[in-house]
Amino acid sequence: MESPLLQKEVQDFIFQNLGKKSSQIALQKKPFPEIDWATILNQIDAKTKAKDKLPTFFENINVLYPNKISIEQTSSEITANFKSKIVNGDTLVDLTGGFGVDDYYFCNVMKHVIHCELNEELSDIAKHNFNELSKTNCTFYKGDGNCFLENSSAQFDWLYIDPSRRSESKGKVFMLQDCLPNVPELLPFYFTKTSNILIKTAPILDLAAGISELRNIKNIYIVAINNEVKEILWELNNYYEGPISIKTLNIGKEKTDFFDFVMHATSKNILFSEPKKYVFEPNSSIMKSGGFSNVAQVFNLEKLHQHSHLYTSDALVAFPGRTFQVHKWFVYQKKEMKQHLYQSKANVTTRNFPETVAQIRNKWKIEDGGNVFCFFTTGPNNDKIVLICTKI
Repeated sequence: MESPLLQKEVQDFIFQNLGKKSSQIALQKKPFPEIDWATILNQIDAKTKAKDKLPTFFENINVLYPNKISIEQTSSEITANFKSKIVNGDTLVDLTGGFGVDDYYFCNVMKHVIHCELNEELSDIAKHNFNELSKTNCTFYKGDGNCFLENSSAQFDWLYIDPSRRSESKGKVFMLQDCLPNVPELLPFYFTKTSNILIKTAPILDLAAGISELRNIKNIYIVAINNEVKEILWELNNYYEGPISIKTLNIGKEKTDFFDFVMHATSKNILFSEPKKYVFEPNSSIMKSGGFSNVAQVFNLEKLHQHSHLYTSDALVAFPGRTFQVHKWFVYQKKEMKQHLYQSKANVTTRNFPETVAQIRNKWKIEDGGNVFCFFTTGPNNDKIVLICTKI
């Protein structure tokens, strides 16, 4: 794809304006009248978003970008790299190819990847970028991925699907059956073409809802980056009929925390306790998983309350989340607050508590920040309690 956007002077202009608001740049005199001004502004916005999210793409000056919404919706390189560790074999068909970040990483482990994309311009951009990035084992199909499968007599090792989570009639949707493609409806057809399917969904999808709509689920991966859940991955196998494994991971700057468990596995009764020496707060991927009993069992911890999802112990354990030392705790009452919470600055967190963080800050005049952490939560006797802690 030959594009005037690839001219050196145009790329220099884009690079020099990275990070600036397009609304401000738009006020300038157009430096390249022969090129649509909105297209240049979009390249600046999209490339700015790609700097941290897609460093490999960002570093190649000949990479072109689609509209910034496509960049916002695409996988990050971090999550795409993780997906590539799930699949294996010779052939993978991506039915919803998009910008192609996932396929870039699938190409590292599969012999051949087929990128299907309805949007012709987006398909051309992805093909151009793969040539620039020296990925030669990917084929690009312009059109409906389902049509590609219908017209192919081949069997594939994997299908990958990232259903569109918007519907013209319903706006944002929260059920897979309302997405495009309609995976639950098409599963019988998909399983005539492959035994293995990997589906990416947004974090907002309820696990129980997804489980009710799909079948032959082998693994569910809940992927967080820096304690923010980015996506849920559903691994399906046509011949799998066993229990579902939930695999959580939180990819941090220095390390990645993993926590796995099997759904509905027999577990011990959870014990409840008042706060002990240490309190443990699970990371966001575990919170999304709902495996609260499993956490208590695996790490031999007690919970403060059934619905508080904070754990406590007198022993310090390596925990997939944040760990705090408790210096004091007390029942949430006006007298106790005035006596014990004399900090004017603290980090406030609520868990299973009737007031919001904003309400608490305003009510007790607590500024954000500092080294003190205050948990407002519910204790084992259903009392509203406050824990004063420092982070370990």
